Amino acid sequence: MDKSMVKGIAIGGIAVAAVAAASVTSYRTMKAPDFAEVVAVKEAMQTVSTPREECQDVQVSKQAPVKDEHRIAGTVVGGVAGGLLGSTIGGGRGKTVATVAGAAAGGYAGNQVQKNMQEKDTVTSTERRCKTVTDKTQKRIGYDVTYRLDGKQDVVRMAYDPGPRLALKDGKPDLTPPATAK
Repeated sequence: MDKSMVKGIAIGGIAVAAVAAASVTSYRTMKAPDFAEVVAVKEAMQTVSTPREECQDVQVSKQAPVKDEHRIAGTVVGGVAGGLLGSTIGGGRGKTVATVAGAAAGGYAGNQVQKNMQEKDTVTSTERRCKTVTDKTQKRIGYDVTYRLDGKQDVVRMAYDPGPRLALKDGKPDLTPPATAK
């Protein structure tokens, strides 16, 4: 080999080493950090409303069905009793008037007594009453993570708590949950 060839190889080798060293240094300064510092982690919660039906049996009193709507039985019984009572008063024509007046008054009174009895006659039954109620529960939907990167603070919502350091991917938070150990 001649001298110029050796010189060329030596100079070329030095040049390659210098370029490689400069590249490594540039790469290190250009490479983004792998982690950001976690400043705070707060659970993100959501209120969930779940409707459900709530039923209970209730005693209900209603007026009993009326068998004698026009209260004929009360009117007749009252009229007969009033007529008998009226016939004991007076004599002659007065007795007849008292009997008729007693029958009329007794008929009216018997009608009103039957009306009162019918209104107070009740039937009790059990009815099922239902209503919709809403149960409210809190559900965790993630974590709001405050982190510091390059002197700036920011917040990101994550599915998991990252701990004291937040993994970065291409200079941004990596939201991929870590693989669970099996």
